[in-house]
Parts: sequence; structure tokens; C-alpha cells
Amino acid sequence: MQWEEFIEKFPIQLNKQQTDAVRMVDGAVLLLAVPGSGKTTVLVARLGYMIYCRGIAPEKILTVTYTVAATKDMSARFAGFFGREMAERLEFRTINGICAKIIAFYGRKIGKDAFKLVTDDKSMTGVLAQIYQEVEDTYPAESDLKNVRTMITYIKNRMLKDDEIKEMDANLDIHISGIYKEYCGKLREQGLMDYDDQMIYAYTMLQRSPEVLRYFQNLYPYICVDEAQDTSKIQHAIIALLASKTENLFMVGDEDQSIYGFRAAYPEALLSFEKDHKGAKVLLMEENFRSNANIVAAADGFIQKNTLRHEKHMKPAREAWSRIREIKVKDRMAQYPYLAEIADGCQKQTAVLYRDHESVVPLVDLLERNGAPYRIRNTELTFFTHRTVLDIENIIKLALDPTDTEAFLQIYYKIGTYIRKQDAFKIAEISRRHDIPVLDAAIEFGGLQGHTISSVKSVRTHLKNMLDERGDKAVQRIVRYMGYGDYMERSGIGDGKIFILKAIGVRETSPASLLERIYFLQDIFRNKETDYQCPFILSTIHASKGLEYDTVYLMDVADGLFPEEVLLDRKRASKQEVETYEEERRLFYVGATRAKDNLLLFNTGMESTFRRQLLEKDKAAASVLSAAERKAFSERFRDGALIQHSKYGAGAVSGIDEKRVSICFSKDKKERTFDLEALYQSGQLLNK
Repeated sequence: MQWEEFIEKFPIQLNKQQTDAVRMVDGAVLLLAVPGSGKTTVLVARLGYMIYCRGIAPEKILTVTYTVAATKDMSARFAGFFGREMAERLEFRTINGICAKIIAFYGRKIGKDAFKLVTDDKSMTGVLAQIYQEVEDTYPAESDLKNVRTMITYIKNRMLKDDEIKEMDANLDIHISGIYKEYCGKLREQGLMDYDDQMIYAYTMLQRSPEVLRYFQNLYPYICVDEAQDTSKIQHAIIALLASKTENLFMVGDEDQSIYGFRAAYPEALLSFEKDHKGAKVLLMEENFRSNANIVAAADGFIQKNTLRHEKHMKPAREAWSRIREIKVKDRMAQYPYLAEIADGCQKQTAVLYRDHESVVPLVDLLERNGAPYRIRNTELTFFTHRTVLDIENIIKLALDPTDTEAFLQIYYKIGTYIRKQDAFKIAEISRRHDIPVLDAAIEFGGLQGHTISSVKSVRTHLKNMLDERGDKAVQRIVRYMGYGDYMERSGIGDGKIFILKAIGVRETSPASLLERIYFLQDIFRNKETDYQCPFILSTIHASKGLEYDTVYLMDVADGLFPEEVLLDRKRASKQEVETYEEERRLFYVGATRAKDNLLLFNTGMESTFRRQLLEKDKAAASVLSAAERKAFSERFRDGALIQHSKYGAGAVSGIDEKRVSICFSKDKKERTFDLEALYQSGQLLNK
């Protein structure tokens, strides 16, 4: 079949850059596809072209995707164009799927069974907790175990050597090298392997057995790889081995969208592609079909500031529409009521994106209080299981129950008691035996020195006095006056979790109710049912990758939050510092390019390098409404003008000033005042 026949029979719309990518079949090809450029369409069209125009048997093509869900989606997309029968002859697999096939083949070859794959992380959690306790001499919180698992995955995927693993100890607050060694030993002893081992073993088999390597090279003379920027070092190594015979390797990705460094993503492989693959070609797909031209121009100018990238420019396919908007609020806390108002009666697809899971906790708290509908993607409990949050909970528990020796033993050395470990256990035993408050036992029977007794008395007074305080005031007392802030500083713990706790506590009348609210929110994050029809969406940027939304709000855009650290002097920065900072920029870029029509960023009064750099091409984006937009919108609110609101129904304007409009609604005879900017963005006004 000729190309002209192909595009006539299968009506896939392609521009010139996309067409070039589809027809480039022989040799190593790296296709760099900017956000919204239609990379999946191109990959699927290329598979069809290889089969129908180049006569390549579908069984000879391996397509590697990042997730199992992506394999199903890719197969379905192909079937939509070329039919289910042909789709079933193609092989769509994750890298782990290929590795499982390699290991099974090698096992049959030598007549041995492979180690059993651990498919349920929970089955190893107890083992890892025991190892952690032995190495660190302390029991780990759930978040500690999650961090350790992430680091173990990083070590294996980055193919780190022993000395490199030991170097990690110096930069972490745990001895990861010791934990890693014990963990790997336990797996081998029990004849088990995790998903990361699966790749290590498959790679080793390909390296050491020419027969195994030859078999899979002949099986898959053509290899296509999607989301190449998210692929790890060992995954690239496996793919390179499989492709080394024919070099018919087609990789689709974009180093500007590599945001999974913590999972050991290795965008360096894209930067060295031409060096690593002889005769390799690099193609570009630079046209963004998703976002309005203003968003595309600003995002492209922003990402150009990165240095670890190929030279390319994102170009708009759509016309300019609304500008990127900056929402000025008085402080970080003011983001939540603003967004809660947007959520209330939201009619069009609107996403609130953020860097970290904890950012959204206060917003969820407020939405739940208001009964506003929302859906949240990919929830995590890491905030609730973090050591800082558990410490605050234990201090409150001790205030509520002065005989709670378990809480006391968790926190006595983190607040200003100055009690030694051996004394603490003795005091706890006295408290239990005589059923008296643990701090009373310390003062009366602990045999403590005078200055220590004074410190314990001070802590006891604070615990008593905080019981009548509002939740946020109690947290402030714990941090500032009870010594917990000093402990955080000594331990290198940031105050991000404390801010979140205060944001929840400001609406709680006591530490006891704050504790109850934390438990309530934890249950919400664990068990809330998802309403997939709800247009108001909460998501981390990581979880939103590959998705798009009509309107996007970016939360917590401020130096120290997003990005966590600002690179002040690139010339003096280490290679690791530059890589980390540039990944933060890529994450922000990915967040911005999820927006199709409207992109809004909060200005909380905090300095924001990223916000300033994104908006520098559009100097007029100083407020949510331009003068012309404000005038046009305000003209709709003359006194007595009839208004139709999505939630409150019909109403009449009863007053307006520069920032607010008051409307009296017929349904309940109530007058409500709205912020003009929030009303403008919410889509709640139905008549135009």
C-alpha cells in the first residue's frame, strides 16, 4: 500500500512533522514531542504504516509503554483506526512485562524456576519495618517506609554501585545503604524478587547469555518506546540491548516533561541518544494543539530557561484567547476560600493542580465543611502518616490524657523536658503502676535534677493551658513555646506540615476537635468515593501528566514551596542541584500545559521565581481582570439587572463596586455578595 492510499483509507489527520515521524521506520529515531502535539496518534499511525505500507509483520513489533493502563489505551487507539484483529497481533507491553518474558525464557532454558515475584507491597512492609527498626534503632512511621521503598527503587533503577549507595547516607537522615543491603538479602533468602529486581535479573540474563539476547532480538526487530523521558537507566539499558542488532528503535518522549526523578527517570538517555545509537535521527513535533496561544507562548519561553534539553520551541495551533491570569490574594491561606467559591456551582471542567499531596489538605477540609462537590485524583496518606503530624497528635493526646505513657514515650525528647531515655522509661513505669499523670510521676518520683524538673513543670503547664485554645493556637504553642520547633530545626525538618495543621486548626475550637478533624480528613482521603462526573478536580501535577483541562489553577506557586529551593547561582551549583532545579521547572511546565483555555496562578504575596518567569512575556497579566475585561464584565451588573446563577437561580443586582457585586436572589430572598474576579472565573453566571 502506498502512502497516498494509506492516508485515504485510514483518515488520520497529520501535519508535516507528524508525517515525517510516521514514515521514518528504519534506524534509530528519537521523536521529541512537545505537550499536546499528538504523540499517541503519531505512534499509532506509525504502527499502521509499518504494517500496511512497509509490510512488517505486526508480531515483529514490540511497543513499550510506561504503565499497564497505557498498554490497554494504546491497543484500543490502534484498534479504533485499524481494527481489533490487527491490534491483537501487535505486542504492547510494559518494560516489566518484557522482563517477565525474558526471565521465563531463561528459566526454561536452564531448567530452573525463577524467584517468585512480590506483587503485593504489603507483604514485605513488615519485613522492611523490622529492618528499618534494627538499622535505625527506631520504629518507622508509614511515611518513612514509603520513602525507603522509593529510595530502594531509585537505587536499583539507577544501577548504583555500592560506593554510590553509601554516599547517599550522607545526604539522608537514615542509613539507606544498610537498609538496602538487608532488604536485598531478605528477598534472596526467601527466593523472592520485587519489580525492580525483575529488571535487574532480565538485564543480567541478556548480558550473560548470547542465546537469550539473540532470541529476543530476532523476536522483536522493531521496537517502539512511548514516554521515553520517564524511562529509568536500567530500562534504557535493557531496550538498548534488545535493539542493538537492528537499531530499529523508535523512541517518543520529551525531556522537558521528565518529572519522575524520584522514581529514577533518566532523561539523560534522550540527550545522549545520537551518541548512543549510531546514525540516529532526532525529529521534532513542536505544534501544540491543546492550549490557547498565550499559554503556549508563555510556557515555551519559560522552559527555554532550562539547559539540560534539546533545542526546540513549542508552537501554537490554536489562536490566542484568554491571557494567563494572576490571582492576587492576601496570603497562602486565602487560596482556599477563593477556590471553595469556584467549586461551589462549578459548571465547566476545572482542575486545581499542586506540587505535593499535602497542599490540598486544607482545601479538602474547607470543601467538606461547605458540602461542595469535588473529585480528587490519586490520593495519598503521606501527610497523615508523616512523623511531624504524628508527633503533634501525640502531644495533643498527652494533653488530653496526662496518663498516656505511650504518647509520652513518643515525644518526651522532642519537647523541652530534657529527660534522658533511661529516666523516661522508668517514669512511664511509675505512671502506669500508680495510675498518675506521667509528668507528675516525673516531677515527684523521677529523681530528676532541679533544672529538668523546672522544664517538665513548664511543659505540664503548657499542656494544660493549650486545652482551651483554638486548634491553630495550640499547634503554635507546641512549636514555638514547648520546644518542638527546636527539635524540628535540629532534625532538619521543614515547617510545611505545621502550616497545614494550622490551616485546619484555625476552624477548630480546641486541640481535641483538631485531632478529630485530622482523623476525619484521613478517612476522607482513604475512602472518599470518586464522582467521575464532577467538573471540579483536585490533582497533583504528577498525577495529571498526560491529561488536559479546560481551566487550570496552580496552587502554592512560591519560592520554598514550588520550587522547594531556588537555584541562585547556577555557576556555583553542583550537577545534582542543577538537575533537581531543572526538574522542578519541568514539573511547573507540565502543570501549565495541562490547561486548554484558562491558566490561573495564585500570588500569595510570597516571592515566586517561576510565576514571574512564566508571566514575563505578558506584562499585562498583573491581575485576574484587565481593565477592559473588568469594564465589560461589570457592565452586566447595573442596579436592577437580572442575573441567572447556576446555584442560586434568578436574582437582581442590588449593588456593585470595583471588586464586589451584591445580588438579591428570588428563590430564598437572600442577598449575597460575590468577588467579581472569582465570579468571572467560576462560570456560575449562566446568562451572557
